[in-house]
Amino acid sequence: MKLATYQDGSRDGQLVVVSRDLSTAHFATSTATRLQQVLDDWNFLSPQLQDLYVTLNQGKARHAFAFEPQKCMAPLPRAFQWAEAHAYPGADAALRLQAGAGDDFQGPCQAAWFGAESWGIDFQAGLAAITGDVDMGASADQGLNGVRLLMLANSWALRELEAAEAALGAGLLQSRPSPAFSPVAVTPDELGEAWHRGRVHLTLQTTVNGKKLGLCEAGADMAFDFGQLIAHLAKTRRVRAGTVVGTGPVANLDTSKGACSLAARRAHEAQQDGQARTPYLVTGDTVRIEMKGRDGLSLFGRIEQRVTGPSEPIETPAADDADELAGQPAGEAGAV
Repeated sequence: MKLATYQDGSRDGQLVVVSRDLSTAHFATSTATRLQQVLDDWNFLSPQLQDLYVTLNQGKARHAFAFEPQKCMAPLPRAFQWAEAHAYPGADAALRLQAGAGDDFQGPCQAAWFGAESWGIDFQAGLAAITGDVDMGASADQGLNGVRLLMLANSWALRELEAAEAALGAGLLQSRPSPAFSPVAVTPDELGEAWHRGRVHLTLQTTVNGKKLGLCEAGADMAFDFGQLIAHLAKTRRVRAGTVVGTGPVANLDTSKGACSLAARRAHEAQQDGQARTPYLVTGDTVRIEMKGRDGLSLFGRIEQRVTGPSEPIETPAADDADELAGQPAGEAGAV
């Protein structure tokens, strides 16, 4: 099934079920109002959402409406834990995860605000998994069993701030702003045969200002699968439902497939030509990230973010006391 979170004026939004072709949606209020509720009680609540998903795909949901990605927050707008790996370094590299802030994820169409263009604004297109509960000391197979949902990720990076932070030896924080995620999170079964051994074997498409940057294969050169990433995180702690684990930017050994970050493109240019030519992002630039299934349809919806800065206002979270959903009383939103 496919799930999204609509803006409703609150910090955690309103859970909706989305049709397979991303054309229609239905409020999930009769089962749960927020995705975290479902993750906390997955075995009981997810079958109810699955039933609604089937009804929606059959065109029989009486209160269905047109799905609008522009109204989406991140599928899980804030998480108890967010960690990003370097899953595409090559087979000889060590497995590493970097903890990040999970309190304010960006929506898929949200403007990305940065304090200065001189910070070296870059994006990193990858994948992410939302987990259920995973026990401390879990194996890679157990970690893989803990995957509940998959989504696209855009983990922003500020390259000119990285060096100073790295010199402190305490990890990256200021140079890693809040990441953004696709409009829709999907259960692994939606990928069919493309979901194999903890990897997504599909092409990740990235563009900047409408120009293709990469058509990278997400499964081909992934050195560490999602099961291994989650097991690594769980070695010394329990991983609780609602943890988000990212792959980091997708990359291929075959550089002709392009890149999923400007840093990767610049590194390739420097290696080939002796200098990097591609500039980092500036105000007004737009990044687009998408993955299509083997049927040619968009699987997660599209991340499409415009870079903004000090000349424009920051998008701030709404208050936590909203009573209505898209002009509809919350009490009516769950009727099928």
